[in-house]
Amino acid sequence: MHRYVVFLCSIAIAATSAASAAYAADSERCQALSRRYEEAKPQITAIEVSLTLFAAVDANCIDLATKLLDQGASVDARDRLGARPLSHAARSGHLQMVDLLLARGAPIDARNLAGATALYFAAEGSHISIAQRLIERGADVKLTGRSGISPIAAASYAGNDVIVEALLAHGADERAADETGKPPIIYAAAGARFDIVKRLLARNIDINARYSNDLTLLMWASGPDEKVPEAQAVQIISYLLDAGAHIDDRDDRGRTALMIAAEGGHEEIVNLLVARGADASLKDKAGKRAADLTRLSSLRERLMRP
Repeated sequence: MHRYVVFLCSIAIAATSAASAAYAADSERCQALSRRYEEAKPQITAIEVSLTLFAAVDANCIDLATKLLDQGASVDARDRLGARPLSHAARSGHLQMVDLLLARGAPIDARNLAGATALYFAAEGSHISIAQRLIERGADVKLTGRSGISPIAAASYAGNDVIVEALLAHGADERAADETGKPPIIYAAAGARFDIVKRLLARNIDINARYSNDLTLLMWASGPDEKVPEAQAVQIISYLLDAGAHIDDRDDRGRTALMIAAEGGHEEIVNLLVARGADASLKDKAGKRAADLTRLSSLRERLMRP
């Protein structure tokens, strides 16, 4: 492999690993990249120019990116996954770079091979100012990324209510499901994003609606993601029950929210559901009760009490 390409790859890897950090245009990384570009320029290929632009965007080297664009680098260049420079800037959280690329005509709704746009990456990464800028400039809020996940679903999972609000204000569909049948509110519930769950329910979403595998919102909230603090999930579950969620509804396996919480070992959630009247005697289609599904002896004893 050409030594210059190897150098660019090392720059890109280093920049990607620290994408959330902002690098000044005169940083050591940018200086090194600019120096190597000037040395290679007499014999550089069009592909290497594009690689340099991506490296400059990832490292937030505004001066170098400007120079490359002035010298003919394309804002429509694609990386190996089909993403354009604008998506790289949005994913990395570089607002000034986003503005530069937009000013130079970057296609705002260009999609990578998975379908993701710059707006999708901004929503997924919770980059509020970039998402707002892209929306203001007319980005399509409905274009989906991998597995048909929409920007609003990505923002809901990330827990960014500001971006969710902005997307809704510009026509995002709060009911649009991805390829697995999950709409944004499911991502918010599974991630215990209380403000977002409240916001979406306020848009007349049926609190007892059925989703893939006959799961309800309460069931998703009762089996939250592993990294979610249980206290946050309890807050959402209490809110859902107060708003009329059916506590003993069953999914396609015959399981209730209590069974799901027990199987996941969520002691606080189990205690809440039992206190709110969940029926621990119910059995799923395999004949198992909530007490049979938990691996925690303390939960089993709690669930076996009359």
